[in-house]
Amino acid sequence: MQSPVAIAGSGLEQLDLVLTEAVREAGATSGMLYLLPRGEQVLRLATLTGVPQQIMTPWIRVRLAAPLPASDAVREHRLVWLSSQEEVARRYPGTSLVLPYRFAIAAMPITEGGTDWGCLALGWSGSHLPQLAPDEREAMENCCRSLGMLLRSADGMGRPVLPGTQPRLLQPQRARTPSREAALAAADFAQRLPGGCCSLDVQGRVSFVSDNAAEMLGAEASELQGATLREVLPWMDDPVFEDRYRSAVISRESTSCSVLKPPDDWLTFYIHADGHGVSMRIVSAATDEAPDSASLLRPPASPGRATALYYLVHLAATLTEALGVQDVVEHVTDEIMPVFRAQALALMVADEGRLRIIGHRGYPAELMREFDAAPLDADTPASHILTTGIPRFFTSFAELKRAYPKAVLRDYKSSWAFLPLIASGRIVGSLVLAYDRTHTFAEDERSILTALAGLIAQALDRARLYDSTQDLARSLQASLLPQALPHVPGLKVVARYLPATRGMDIGGDFYDVMRDGPASTAVTIGDVQGHSVSAAALMGQVRTAVHATAGSPPGEVLSRTNRLLTDLDPGLFTSCLHARLDLVRHRACLASAGHPPPLLRHADGHTEVIDLPVGLLLGIDSAADYATTEVDLPPGAVLVFYTDGLVEAPRTDPDEATAALADAVARAGNQPMEALADTLVQHASRHTPRLDDLAVLLIQTSHGGPASVRQG
Repeated sequence: MQSPVAIAGSGLEQLDLVLTEAVREAGATSGMLYLLPRGEQVLRLATLTGVPQQIMTPWIRVRLAAPLPASDAVREHRLVWLSSQEEVARRYPGTSLVLPYRFAIAAMPITEGGTDWGCLALGWSGSHLPQLAPDEREAMENCCRSLGMLLRSADGMGRPVLPGTQPRLLQPQRARTPSREAALAAADFAQRLPGGCCSLDVQGRVSFVSDNAAEMLGAEASELQGATLREVLPWMDDPVFEDRYRSAVISRESTSCSVLKPPDDWLTFYIHADGHGVSMRIVSAATDEAPDSASLLRPPASPGRATALYYLVHLAATLTEALGVQDVVEHVTDEIMPVFRAQALALMVADEGRLRIIGHRGYPAELMREFDAAPLDADTPASHILTTGIPRFFTSFAELKRAYPKAVLRDYKSSWAFLPLIASGRIVGSLVLAYDRTHTFAEDERSILTALAGLIAQALDRARLYDSTQDLARSLQASLLPQALPHVPGLKVVARYLPATRGMDIGGDFYDVMRDGPASTAVTIGDVQGHSVSAAALMGQVRTAVHATAGSPPGEVLSRTNRLLTDLDPGLFTSCLHARLDLVRHRACLASAGHPPPLLRHADGHTEVIDLPVGLLLGIDSAADYATTEVDLPPGAVLVFYTDGLVEAPRTDPDEATAALADAVARAGNQPMEALADTLVQHASRHTPRLDDLAVLLIQTSHGGPASVRQG
């Protein structure tokens, strides 16, 4: 059957009314709709209203694993409410660093039919009350419900709604539309005001400017109309003005600042914002009212400097959250290209005498494969800057050809920036930015790009070390987990293990199946505290101790293992569930050391949580006792052993989570064991944020005949 074809950006129109209605009903100042395309781990901003796109550029793409309100809401299936600047700083310091303004925001997941479709985020002014009002929450819930139904319906018809490359920008609804006479009267009113005044639309473009304002700014009104101030007036690309403008737009609180108009005129801007744009009053500042900081008396900045500095701070903050090399690659590609308006990017590292491409965007994969693994001594700018450590900027291919006569135009770009990545005095790689059209690299832009390359190099150096440690840890863990589970006549056994989606991949979860007699089998599952090489090493010691006593009653096995761990005093504790299965009597003896309770699904599908006495975690008290409980294990029944990563979620009651897991097992029906294991893993993906690793061990007693044992 032919797969359905969806066009990015198509279908979004039907969601517009739902979003704008939610913004209106909740009394919000801004609204953002994120979509999560199937199979992706990145939320993409699809629709935006009430806030300029340039302010939202750092968050057009949000990784699900990122510590941000939208991703947390989807990943943890909950409402995220931030009522103040202080709360944003406490919970999301990176966001607070880039948006140090007074505002409130709520993010709510869009879930329908057991599928996560995206997230709704609404913003309010800094004067919002500390609590989200019931009617505001209801408006968000209604919106998410409607959006989920629309998205699910479109997907079911083979026309999934996908975000475009850039978010759709919606104009907020107006309470009223003035007549032509009223509009002319308003323009006359503005012309008569002392000083000057102008109006900017939501995206910061001039929509009205009085004659006095145009004269004070030193430009024709026709030049300013439809453009941003800094596009026409380079001296308006001022970090102080940019900060005050953002403050007014985000917090919806009036503010002001003074800007130097060369050579020596100071203008004061009074800035007032609402959902439709910004109104500004402009007056000449007397000399004694102007800022007296000599540092502000500087030459006009090149266009985009203030905005680039803003994004530079944001990238620095996000790079601190990057763990592995792929994290760095994703942050760099997501953040840099829209900021510097590049159409292509390639990130490379030096590896064993060759230049390896570790990430790219905007370039065809075939072309990247041709350039990958080029010798470091090749006569190319990407290799050459690794030797010199000096960045190179080429505004045209002719300019690049003069420097490198053997160069051939393969990417059909017009301008390039080649930046060495230097960390602690060592060149670790290079970054290439390419432009479809001729791009002139101003001095300020070159300085910012060079500084940016330094930040990327440091993050990349840390990430490569992290990945090396991870590879070692994963190898250790793989060697400690059973490579294959034993074949046990009369049993079907399936296992699954998944690492955490965030943090150190290695964990202390373990499981094992051991034949301890012709008609009995021992089964164990456990979780060593922490995610480290030490946790993995201790996991191996626990498995060895359990193996040594596997033929004993489960309570005795745990007692002996506990005494061993207490003597070792590793500083880590372990939960463990151990069982001995009697395949002749169809009975199971179980004992628990602080481990989540197992489940028992009967042949008719009825599933129950086995109530066990829960002893202390292993490694706390050498004198701890562990009671043994015996239960029936009839033919066709399934025992479900698991670690807490399968059920634990923030602000979720453990008993409720366990009951939900039991319900999922019951609803799975008579699925084959492999399919049931996958169902439980998918259940965890939908209901827990996977901040911990998880292990699942399924054991089914056969009605008779040969048994099969498989591990996934």
